[in-house]
Amino acid sequence: MNRTINWGIMGTGQIARKFAKDLKFVSDAKLLGVGSRHKSSADEFGDRFNVPRRYAAYDELASDPEIDVIYIATPHSRHHDNSLLCLSAGKHVLCEKPFTINRRQAEEVIAAAREKNLFLMEAMWSRFVPVYQKVSEWINNGRIGTIRMITADFGFRAPWDADHRLFNPELGGGALMDVGIYTLDLPRWILQKEPKVIKSWAEIGETGVDEQSAYILGYDEGELAVLSSAVRTQTPQEAVIMGTDGSIKIHRPFWNPQKVTITDSGEDTTVSLPIENGLGYQFEAMEVMNCLRKGKSESDIMPLQTTLENMQLLDTIRDQWGLKYPGE
Repeated sequence: MNRTINWGIMGTGQIARKFAKDLKFVSDAKLLGVGSRHKSSADEFGDRFNVPRRYAAYDELASDPEIDVIYIATPHSRHHDNSLLCLSAGKHVLCEKPFTINRRQAEEVIAAAREKNLFLMEAMWSRFVPVYQKVSEWINNGRIGTIRMITADFGFRAPWDADHRLFNPELGGGALMDVGIYTLDLPRWILQKEPKVIKSWAEIGETGVDEQSAYILGYDEGELAVLSSAVRTQTPQEAVIMGTDGSIKIHRPFWNPQKVTITDSGEDTTVSLPIENGLGYQFEAMEVMNCLRKGKSESDIMPLQTTLENMQLLDTIRDQWGLKYPGE
């Protein structure tokens, strides 16, 4: 697959718009189609981002024979069904995080992709940005010694709206699912192993989802991860990786940073790695396209096993709170 790769976007909300903006910075990508539940939304999106094909139904987008891969940008609760729809139509899939509502759903989607030998990846965009590549280099080179502790927070104060996806349990709302996943994926990316102990606590709001929550993970060699997320509380939005010989601070916003500081040998060194164009979504799109051209069905940077492990962690944490979503 050396030709231009044709993309479709399923959904027309904020995240879909950000992805569409950044896709134009990938020279061999073409945004060919957009699907919505309403023709007016598809047309407005198409006009704004110069998308030639606009569909008023998701199945029409999935059935377009010239689209190679579809980015799913619908609410969390629809990821499972939308992914299965695309896969059944023979489309490769990049699905926004969190991948599904729970591990059971994730297993079903992954099984469908493997049965059809189609590419599938969760859109954990932070793993692909330049700062994360620098952090990986420093850790692999032993700059801060053995990792002992990781802290990260992702909190913001959203306007109260019981029907908004952030607060609506029907749409998989809550801080954990929307932004906590970033904090939880960070220690998995760094330590590359499962926690042995998981402790958490949440403030459950009036709609029945967590408005702020915290998680402590303990690992087999004593490592700790201390994490938090919120949708009604503003937090520093930073991450710190602490080792036996130093530390690394990923500056805010840690999930899409442009600056990182390493402290070793008693000295601080700050490196700026600005994303020259866009917001950084183009890097995950480039990974998808590189994998497709190599005939790969999943990414080594964001493998499907990691997605399953993340979903299991989310399930375990929600079980500790007794938080279940409709239909589970």
